[in-house]
Amino acid sequence: MLGPSLQPGRGVEIIHEGRKLISFSGCDYFRLSSHPSVIEAANRAIQEHGWNVSASRATTGNHPLYAQLESELEIFFGAPALLASSGYISNIVVAQGLANKADRVFLDEKAHPSLQDAARFWGTAVRRFKHRDAESLKGALENAGKAIVLTDGVFAHDGSVAPLKAYHDLLPPRSWLIADDAHGAGVIGPAGQGTVALHGLRAPNVVQTITLSKAFGAFGGAVIASRSLLDQIVDRSGAFIGGTPIPLPSAAAALQALRLLRSDTSFIERLRANTAVIKQAARGSGVRLPDSEAPVVSVAFSDPAEAEALRTRLLAAGIYPPFLKYPGGPAAGFFRFVISSEHAPEHLERLLRACRWAR
Repeated sequence: MLGPSLQPGRGVEIIHEGRKLISFSGCDYFRLSSHPSVIEAANRAIQEHGWNVSASRATTGNHPLYAQLESELEIFFGAPALLASSGYISNIVVAQGLANKADRVFLDEKAHPSLQDAARFWGTAVRRFKHRDAESLKGALENAGKAIVLTDGVFAHDGSVAPLKAYHDLLPPRSWLIADDAHGAGVIGPAGQGTVALHGLRAPNVVQTITLSKAFGAFGGAVIASRSLLDQIVDRSGAFIGGTPIPLPSAAAALQALRLLRSDTSFIERLRANTAVIKQAARGSGVRLPDSEAPVVSVAFSDPAEAEALRTRLLAAGIYPPFLKYPGGPAAGFFRFVISSEHAPEHLERLLRACRWAR
């Protein structure tokens, strides 16, 4: 089922049914998709290079801009990077690159659909472990042999963070930990390097997959891993070898976004400050939230009338009501409020009052 028809407005605005509303939805955490310098970089790229290379990077589509972006990603994350055509596909190319490297695959029970799809590529038994539960994984790993452990770094439905260090400590020899960090990259950890850096886990058997479409405001994905694994992906992954890379304007936009975030720490400082305001108020009002700095606050109601009442209050406050059904969250749906660096104090106050979290 498709979501409602929405049109991005300026900054933190969204246009719904002809009305401009403040948006606490989507995952453009720094609103870089509409930043003037990011737009300028994309426009310049399309004027200079055109839209698309129309070929795989394994043939005639290996434009120099892709290597520039990978170099910038390596600087940002502190490890080698390889572009993928989307964040979703980044997990698929990792699975294809590590084909025949596992006896068993272990998957968080609330893992993103892209990880669920990736798990099938190993062609071996897939076992689910309890959500964010290292003890459950420990029991599952007994006599596992070479294992692949798949988890989100930050879970999109509520902003909770996987205990990656505990998982890594449990790995049998010649095993791998793969973290889909779509919602952690650019946001969580030192300088926004994500959950792998948050746990100090930059190791040869740890893989971080990311998207460029959330914190970085562009489009595409990437794998952050050892150079040897990236070489295996280039040589073995059908999705990489046979796929067209991201459009050149998207690469240019992501390149500029990375440079912005690296040179101007005020983006992440504002994001974390805004997140702290909302989470502190929500917790003070009795809302149970994961212990995480992710800019996500989720609220669910057992009574549909309460959900409808909040929806009404949000609209009255000029805020789009971000009620959704998403993997990992309650089946009946929930409100997911996503805070950005560009929300002004007045926007935060409106949200607090509508949710009745204001003091």
